Amino acid sequence: MPMNRPVATALAAALCLLTAACGSSSDGKAGDATAEAAASKTGYPVTLDNCGQKETFDKAPGRVVVMNGASVAEVSTLLALGLGDRIVANQQTYGNSEVPGRAEAIEKLPDGGVEQNDAFDVPRETMIGLRPDLVLSTTAYGFDEKNGFATRDQLKDAGARSYVSPQGCDQDTSKMTIADSYRLLRDMGKVFDVSDKAEELITASEKKIAAVADKVKGEKKPKVMVLFSNMSMGGNDFSSVVAKGIYNDILAEAGGANAFENASEGSFADLSKEKVAATDVDALVVIGYNDPDPAAYAEKLLKEFPQWPAARNSTYVTLSDSMYLGPSNDLAVERIARMLHPDAL
Repeated sequence: MPMNRPVATALAAALCLLTAACGSSSDGKAGDATAEAAASKTGYPVTLDNCGQKETFDKAPGRVVVMNGASVAEVSTLLALGLGDRIVANQQTYGNSEVPGRAEAIEKLPDGGVEQNDAFDVPRETMIGLRPDLVLSTTAYGFDEKNGFATRDQLKDAGARSYVSPQGCDQDTSKMTIADSYRLLRDMGKVFDVSDKAEELITASEKKIAAVADKVKGEKKPKVMVLFSNMSMGGNDFSSVVAKGIYNDILAEAGGANAFENASEGSFADLSKEKVAATDVDALVVIGYNDPDPAAYAEKLLKEFPQWPAARNSTYVTLSDSMYLGPSNDLAVERIARMLHPDAL
């Protein structure tokens, strides 16, 4: 990002004091050695190969913009790593969270005074004006010039690095798994030099999921319908039904299977009421995206389809951010498993 000369000079002086990289040795060797030692200690520089583009970080970013993307994966990951103070503008919110205090913590983050464009995200000029040094987007959509966004090259020219989350390069999240949540944690751990914290979170999640999966191993896998409450993404009555993606990985670990996995080649299926009615649904997982009462939506569905085994037993659970890319998939696995296999857990 361009800056005036006094600020640039002061910043350079501060960096010299912090890193001792501006050594007084006439041949420069002492200064070089000190700089190399400092880089080795902090782990910088760090280079990520992200969607075929190399992004190099010489220090931890301090002005992060988190784009919307109908996600909370990126902002939740930063908060889990203790990096909320690095965010200067956050556009992500689910309104709910399985993690105590997370929704409130997200609500308190600065939004940068952003007036979103027609694509419900940060317009190009506004983005550049925020002076970010890192911009996070769930998919490559957030850097598409056709959508009114700053491109990754434009951000680089303005002094900012950019990052597209795992499986988001081609805007197709149908192959996403829990491992991608761990990759996002690891990448942010490297970028901000908090890899130890990232690995601690990953290890804890893996242990919890493995313990649940072991308890439900060998149990019959109920057919589960996963959908977003009160959300329309297509032309049919049920256009926010999950078909593929990280949701199925979570279901499998919890001892369940997606009743509509084959209804679409993509992440979501756009289904008629007749198709939904003709499918046996043993249980519901309703994801509340900025919906204050997803349970009411679940109860409504069970009344609408009384022939479902799920309706006869009132078998459902409401979730939010843990069912999505992010640091808390273990919570979704545990809650779904308790719904499907209460005797095993």
